[in-house]
Amino acid sequence: MASKTLSSEIEKMIRHLCLNDFPCGNGSWRKSKDGGDGPERESADELLDLLKCPRSPWGQVDDSWSPQVSTLRELAVLTPERLRKNFIYNHFTTLRIVDKGVSVIDDGLLKFSKLEELVLSANLLTEIAVESLPITLKVLELRANRLSSLSGLSSCRLPQLQYLSLGSNPIGLHEDVSCITGRKWPQLVCLDLSDCDFEDQQALVKALSTLSCLKTLILEGNPFTLAPAYPGLTVDTLTQLAYLDGSDISPEERQQFRGFATMNDLKADTALATVSVGRMRGMPDPTNLACKSVSDTVSTTTEDGSTNTSLQSNRNHERKIHRSDCGVVKTTETCSITAPMSSHSTSKLTWSEVMDFSDSQTYAVISLRDFKTFLKRGLYLRLEEEKIVSRPAASEDALSDKSGQTVKDMKGRKGKEPQDKLISTKVKSTDKKGTSVQRLVDDAPIRRILGSAHVPLQSLIRGDPELSVICEFDLQHKDFEVDVAQTPHKDLEKNKNEDEVLKQRGSCGKGQKNVSHSKCKESKKQYVNTQSDNPQPVQQDKVTVELRVQLEKWGSLSEAQPHQHS
Repeated sequence: MASKTLSSEIEKMIRHLCLNDFPCGNGSWRKSKDGGDGPERESADELLDLLKCPRSPWGQVDDSWSPQVSTLRELAVLTPERLRKNFIYNHFTTLRIVDKGVSVIDDGLLKFSKLEELVLSANLLTEIAVESLPITLKVLELRANRLSSLSGLSSCRLPQLQYLSLGSNPIGLHEDVSCITGRKWPQLVCLDLSDCDFEDQQALVKALSTLSCLKTLILEGNPFTLAPAYPGLTVDTLTQLAYLDGSDISPEERQQFRGFATMNDLKADTALATVSVGRMRGMPDPTNLACKSVSDTVSTTTEDGSTNTSLQSNRNHERKIHRSDCGVVKTTETCSITAPMSSHSTSKLTWSEVMDFSDSQTYAVISLRDFKTFLKRGLYLRLEEEKIVSRPAASEDALSDKSGQTVKDMKGRKGKEPQDKLISTKVKSTDKKGTSVQRLVDDAPIRRILGSAHVPLQSLIRGDPELSVICEFDLQHKDFEVDVAQTPHKDLEKNKNEDEVLKQRGSCGKGQKNVSHSKCKESKKQYVNTQSDNPQPVQQDKVTVELRVQLEKWGSLSEAQPHQHS
């Protein structure tokens, strides 16, 4: 793509003013001074009314790029003979060329010898030629370009510059810090370095201290502002500042930060983030889900899912639910947070309608630039389900538990006791009181994702020290679908064999029907229905999880001292 110069864009905008066309300019539509006028000629006042009338088609001209546009057009009506190129160039003191795709500031800008304000935000500038900026500039705004270095700007002496905006540019290297000096900008009052990539707060404020006239400073959005030493170190070092990040600095604030600048070995390049998971509500009661397991996990990841290391907090809960002859369901609720940092897991909790994890973990982040990137992407919370179904032990397994007896030994006793009694002992054992108890075998855990939610964290970059949110998940599940559909084929064959055994047993007591047989059979019937053309309607449950992310900020010297040598 061909580069677009600044002077060519300005020339195009001047041409769109139509300074030589009706009603401007010295054309045949004007009344002459000698009075020899035709019926179609207009006076200067009448032409000026056409120019100023908001309903006039000649008044619809874009004047947002310079406040001098309207006065220049009026001069084109009143004194058109003065409209020479040098007069036009010198007439402009303000130029606002925003989002026009300008990639080069060429020496054509020097023709505007009285230019005081130049706004070039949201363009494609990658560097600034030192010889192309008029020394008359008082305001220079280069926000949201592609500047990767300040070397060109620092080489240009702008003795009258009072406002400089370099925000939202990928600058922040050590070389860029060394380019900020009061020798080049002795009159600078306001500096905007927001949303850049500066990481070394101590080096930057040392360079800024050379700007003796600096009163207003904007630094929010830089990686170092995530550290607990900000804004204390900046406020205590730059004593001449009156405003920081849009807020005035009060005497009380200066007093509470006193001593930061003189503290030895201050850790100003490490962020401390505390992640807390509070209460979980709305998780379905596992006792209401027959022959199913209910276990849930909330995990969070970055937007692209990539992690070098991970910041995790796991919240686990486990409870066994005994169902007559249908087995045991173990449920586990887990809430985890994943980000490019480290990992942490909490202890398990017993299921309840409101599960209060009350778990917090603090992380020390050394790479502030990577931490900022993570906060810009935000967290993706993922709710996972883990289920463990316990089934009655198979006949072979039950017999193998008999001390000193094997399956062959039991078979060797054929004829000494009834066959139905032999089958009964295969699936039952006795407790200390002599009560018959079934031995249960756990299936392998089965996991699936139930839902996800995105948590934006940009407010932490913008200066908020804490973010508290309630994350919502809409759970969707079909009755019995997961319970049997994810059971391995060999387990189904195993269950089929157990059904045949149960048929031979008959009933568990007189006049009673075998509960395990009937319920497991019902489960299979429901599974067949879910595979038919008329699936069961989807049930929805809403689960909420409390999440808080907090950045540690030192409000006084006493708060910072315990971390000085840690």
